[in-house]
Amino acid sequence: MKKVIVEKLTSVELDQLKVSAWPIWNKEVSQFDWTYDSDEQCFILDGEVIINTPEGDFNIQKGDFVTFKKGLKCVWNVKQALSKHYNFL
Repeated sequence: MKKVIVEKLTSVELDQLKVSAWPIWNKEVSQFDWTYDSDEQCFILDGEVIINTPEGDFNIQKGDFVTFKKGLKCVWNVKQALSKHYNFL
């Protein structure tokens, strides 16, 4: 099973998920390790990050809708200051 799913959702799909009501998280250019204790969905508002995982690297940027699965261990390499809506499932 994939641990990182990157999609492009329509504005209708984003509205149905009520993404605009989710909290916003901001992060400066940096690099850090992260482990997911639960599934997370997020919508990238601005910036760019490369997620290094055992499955490979994922280049994530503005407009991407991303699902990170529980148990994923990865390294976040924030290339451009990041802003995202997020929701833990």
